Amino acid sequence: MRFTPHTAEDRKLMLARIGVASVEELFAGIPASIRLNRPLDLPEPLSEPEAVTELSKLAAGNSGSGQLTCFAGAGAYDHYIPAIIDTIISRSEFYTAYTPYQAEVSQGTLQAIYEFQSLVCRLYGMEAANASMYDCASALAESAHMARDISRRSKVLLAGSINPAHVEVVRTYAHGLNIPLEVVPLSGNIIDGRRAGPDVQSGRSGAHHPASELLR
Repeated sequence: MRFTPHTAEDRKLMLARIGVASVEELFAGIPASIRLNRPLDLPEPLSEPEAVTELSKLAAGNSGSGQLTCFAGAGAYDHYIPAIIDTIISRSEFYTAYTPYQAEVSQGTLQAIYEFQSLVCRLYGMEAANASMYDCASALAESAHMARDISRRSKVLLAGSINPAHVEVVRTYAHGLNIPLEVVPLSGNIIDGRRAGPDVQSGRSGAHHPASELLR
């Protein structure tokens, strides 16, 4: 089968529908000086193994985070992904091509969230953990909301290391919920009767600061 399996009759009908008589008329608005009036100068097609070999040679000319130290920050950090991960997420209870909004096919997402929350609780000795938010910024905003409502205190602290884009999302949420916010340095802060607690995030510079330093 051709990549574009339209017959001459198909093309004639489509051109008639848009009101032109030919393909040439369709592209009449493109100046002749920038048109390519010859076939593309492409090499002979390759088999799949040959194509993989050629692409691997081209890729070898690049250097990525696996060879260089990454200072990107802003949420982009070096990560090691164990080889077994591909196998795990390919299992039927995790793998789905659909969105979580479709309840009848969201079991994979729900299972992954449950497993992650359970792991976080075990690692940090917590009674409960919530991984159901779709993005970090919304999760930060919800945590600010919870900190204010549960503690019954008025102000929420935002660590200076938080991604500025995420801070803006938190500000948007806080405006509607009437939550005063205060962006604070990474050490020397005090939780008093007015401050509900801190929102923290791994530094956008790529550095990790102990949470205990935030409240000294």
